Amino acid sequence: MELLFLAILFLTMMFALGSGFPVAFALPGSAIITIILAAVVGTLLDGDSGAYFVRDGPLEWLTAGVTNFRGIYWEVERDTLIAIPLFIFMGIMLQRSKVAEDLLVTMAQLFGPVPGGLGISVVFVGALLAATTGIVGATVVAMGLISLPAMLRNNYSKPLATGTICASGTLGQIIPPSIVLIILADQLSNAVDQASSQRKELYKAATGDFSMPSHLEIISTSAGDMFLGAFLPGLLLVALYMIYIFVSAILRPGTAPAVPMEGRILTQQFILKVFLALLPPLLMIFAVLGSILMGVATVNQAGAIGAIGAAMMASYRLVEGKKNAFYPVILMGLSLLLLVILINTGFNLKILTISTTMDYFGLVLALIGVAGLMVSILWALIRCYRVESTLHHVMLETAKTTSMVFIILLGAAMLTAAFRAFGGEEIVKHGLGSLPGGFWTQFFVVMLVIFLLGFFLDFIEIAVVVVPIIAPILLADPSANVTAVWLGVMVGLNIQTSFLTPPFGFALFYLRGVADAAVKTIDIYKGVVPFIVLQLIGLAIVGYYPQLVNYLPTRSYLTGETSPPPRNPRLQACLNEHLFAEYQVTASTIRAEAAAIAALDMGKLDDTDRTKLTEAIANIPVALDQVSVITALENDRTVMAAEYKPFHTKVRKIERDIRRLEDHIDELKDELRQYRNTSTGARIQRDIDESRAEIKALKATIPADWAARSKAYQQLDRDLTNAQRLYHRTAERAYTDIVSIIEKARAVDPRLADQLTLFEENTRHSIGLLAQDRLPVDIARQISGCLAVHRDLSLSF
Repeated sequence: MELLFLAILFLTMMFALGSGFPVAFALPGSAIITIILAAVVGTLLDGDSGAYFVRDGPLEWLTAGVTNFRGIYWEVERDTLIAIPLFIFMGIMLQRSKVAEDLLVTMAQLFGPVPGGLGISVVFVGALLAATTGIVGATVVAMGLISLPAMLRNNYSKPLATGTICASGTLGQIIPPSIVLIILADQLSNAVDQASSQRKELYKAATGDFSMPSHLEIISTSAGDMFLGAFLPGLLLVALYMIYIFVSAILRPGTAPAVPMEGRILTQQFILKVFLALLPPLLMIFAVLGSILMGVATVNQAGAIGAIGAAMMASYRLVEGKKNAFYPVILMGLSLLLLVILINTGFNLKILTISTTMDYFGLVLALIGVAGLMVSILWALIRCYRVESTLHHVMLETAKTTSMVFIILLGAAMLTAAFRAFGGEEIVKHGLGSLPGGFWTQFFVVMLVIFLLGFFLDFIEIAVVVVPIIAPILLADPSANVTAVWLGVMVGLNIQTSFLTPPFGFALFYLRGVADAAVKTIDIYKGVVPFIVLQLIGLAIVGYYPQLVNYLPTRSYLTGETSPPPRNPRLQACLNEHLFAEYQVTASTIRAEAAAIAALDMGKLDDTDRTKLTEAIANIPVALDQVSVITALENDRTVMAAEYKPFHTKVRKIERDIRRLEDHIDELKDELRQYRNTSTGARIQRDIDESRAEIKALKATIPADWAARSKAYQQLDRDLTNAQRLYHRTAERAYTDIVSIIEKARAVDPRLADQLTLFEENTRHSIGLLAQDRLPVDIARQISGCLAVHRDLSLSF
């Protein structure tokens, strides 16, 4: 019966959406109707309203969605969604300031003489608008009104012209700042919590240990990580679009002919026009994305910067041509310049610790700068309010859109609760787990389902309904060990196609609404097909090269203010790889320098320090010798793993099936208590007996030498771990002992102290790396590429 109610839930939701009901009401309405129906049927047929729920009753499941939603978003730390209204405000305000018009006209003139130049200019402008406004509808409409007539007038193919405009308009869904990425980050943070619990249970079942090592944990994500992770894939899509248009123009010149400019191409006046058209959006991109990339601001802070920046831009665009148009912007620029100068000239601006007259003078100047900044912002907002009530309309649209997003999130939480009430999550988990081919087959099926859902559902519906169900299953799998940010970007790239796929692709409707009657709907449908293929090619490239997503978030993490220390367990594999490669060049030099120090006269040191230094210097070659031991053990483990892994995977799958059947038996036993001495009870008992027989058959398929082979691999793994710990302990202790003696030696033997200081400087980032508080920037950058690769952890489970 649970399957029946799952089907009713799905069909009710699809009927509501297909009938035109708002998503915000269709999702929770479907959940409420199905839960009430299940309660009524259970009461009528079994006398128990909770008979057809996996546990609890209908009242608990009706409130579960709201309770979970409230429990999650009432936490102070969960501030991810605050950025949504800020970026919506920024996008709508920039739309009102008509940045797109200037960009489209100017870039068309710049790229026009190139084959396919008008199309390339549309993609370029689409990318810039994606990084500023991020509003698909506004971008498609603007380009449809301005660029489409120009492209058709210059004999562009209708399918190519319309496809280019639709695809370029959807770039705002993947190029940050994007509302989709923020929602995905929020959903994935919940999924990571669930997946971590599943992975810990898997580790406990496989090893018997209750505590899982930290380097086996799932790497979570945030909105900032999603922005960084989506940056390169977004640029990849832009490049694919441009290459396609250019190649199409070369191979079929009639589809996208060049448009020669009249007169001189690059006049001083034209260059100035290009500069002035590009400057505002580039400044916005630098202010918003730059502040996140450089670690200066969080996503929420960057959203606030973007909202204020959009208001400032609109303040002069709305009164363009008047002599006082730029006054608020000039005042803001001067105020910011004053504050930057004060911060970088050494003034003490902390009120509680000010003591000198110069510091008081600096504080007064800082207050003037802040006052100027506030006045400029207030001036801009008042101007936006007075000119055509722009601020009022923008705030109203922001409130509407934000409310819609949050109501959908609440409705999705209720729908997900209903899905779990009827055992849907377990069905999906078992269905994906039973697929042959492991993680990548599961991942392909999930991506295919999301792509097909994109034909009928909006991106938000997919993000808030599908992701909470499938993400924990995919993230918990240690065989692929994918990061949450990579999974989020892959889903984001996939659901971006929902704007282009007929019959409900919103970009198609937007363009159809403003396109000339000469452009047929079939032309638009034909035009988007190559770009859907390009999006799928981009999806495949990003899937094959996860570094495109993981590199920037990893680098930002390792070089930021809160970067982990080098001794962090998650960094050890890549740090060892880096250091051991470096030792191939430097080991002989380090040994020689250590031997030279050992030969020095240490008689001026006291006995304790002399013994300590002697042991430290003697441990340097011991640590270096341990490197070759570790390398040999790693090679042995690689050889053994190649043979052992298929064997291990097969047995672990059998054990998972056995655990699933054991859980099923426990559920049947609970159910049997209600129906003892009845025909239903007899049927349940038969199911229990069949499951026990199946367990016995599964245990018989486990190879007889499984225990011995597993023990041999685990022993080799322990030997490698012990060797690595010995190297780390020996190297770190040797370095810290040498550092502790330098100052003491300086007082009694300056020559020895100078030699030790030189040795410490030469080995600080090799032998002494683990003793440092944080990674050097150059090493952090080098190992970021290594950490950006997904590593198979299945043999640890």
